[in-house]
Amino acid sequence: MGLLEGKKALVLGIANKRSIAYGIAKVFKQEGAEIGINYLNEKFEKKLKPISEELGATIFHKLDVSSDEEIEEFFNVVKEKWEVVDIIIHSIAYANKEYLKDYYYRVDRQSFLQAMDISVYSFTALARQFLPILNEGGSLLTLSYYGAEKVIYNYNVMGVAKAALEASVRYLARDLGEIKKVRVNAISAGPIKTVAASGIDQFSAIQKMSEERAPLKKSVSIEEVGNAALFLCSDFASGITGEILHVDAGYNVIGM
Repeated sequence: MGLLEGKKALVLGIANKRSIAYGIAKVFKQEGAEIGINYLNEKFEKKLKPISEELGATIFHKLDVSSDEEIEEFFNVVKEKWEVVDIIIHSIAYANKEYLKDYYYRVDRQSFLQAMDISVYSFTALARQFLPILNEGGSLLTLSYYGAEKVIYNYNVMGVAKAALEASVRYLARDLGEIKKVRVNAISAGPIKTVAASGIDQFSAIQKMSEERAPLKKSVSIEEVGNAALFLCSDFASGITGEILHVDAGYNVIGM
């Protein structure tokens, strides 16, 4: 029997087979979870249809997390189909590429607010909307990066957003733990070549430096992140909430 046998897991934010969210969904499926995924628009619906079929997703529905109306509609679809949810994976972030290079101070108000809305607030919005059907002892998990803790050149406004996201994890852990014993955690993954990463100026250089300095001298894979997510969302992590787990080959422990 798999570690997630009988569990219902929403994995939000798959863009393609290089997505961290895909790595998580694949591991969850292997461990017995029933999977539900979203797509942003018609373009992504066509791209993700084969992935949905591969995962045997029983929910495949449009969701733009910047829209409260779409979050509510998605919730209604899930409630009708599943009735309850055990796990929600939030692997969604966005920032204007123009501000993922040079200096942070250049960011304009609209781009700052957009990054915070999609990358940060959406996690709280989903938690609030889905709380009524979250199973007691359920799990919420989001994805972060070391740029939330330290300055990573060109990460800029996304680093600020990820810092706010990590703070949200702690506050949501307190709230949802008290209300429904739901656990809330994050994984701070090392640099992985995803669609989102491609928007960061000189990302390859960032990844290379991470590989050179990390104790394990490598980059992590989406499967390794998926395995860590499996642990955090399984009963083996029943005493863990409000944590930021680094899955980065040890890069975060290195000083100079």
